[in-house]
Amino acid sequence: MGEMHLLGIITGAALLLSVASAQLVNRFLVERIAVLGPFAGFELSHNSGIAFGLRLPPVMQEILIGIALVIVAIIAIRSVRARSGESRLSAAGRVAFGLILGGGIANIIDRIPDGLVTDFIQIGTFPTFNVADSCITIGAILLLVESFAHRRETF
Repeated sequence: MGEMHLLGIITGAALLLSVASAQLVNRFLVERIAVLGPFAGFELSHNSGIAFGLRLPPVMQEILIGIALVIVAIIAIRSVRARSGESRLSAAGRVAFGLILGGGIANIIDRIPDGLVTDFIQIGTFPTFNVADSCITIGAILLLVESFAHRRETF
């Protein structure tokens, strides 16, 4: 499978799962569903902020989110299309960037109609989050692990 194909497939899958889950939750989740009693469950929440509920003026939020996504996309594409013709990005790196891009785009799509992101995964006292947030977080963790693994190889 081509290197750009994997990035595209993961981006598309993360985007589709994130948008579909938000749509389903908005349509069908009317009251909290306990999964592990009061500790974890599904609870509908709409968030006007960005990461961890941080709130900035709406225009500033949109600009920052857009800039961040463009930067991530440029880094991902440049890493896959290295000048030497050989990718500088492992499969795990392509998966990581795909998760980040798909989750980020999904949160933007979710925010378009009303300026709110649909959150519904509640664990302990951690801020409620969604599938897109999970994709972004998992992608960032994969990139960190990949970075540390690559550094160990060079030393």
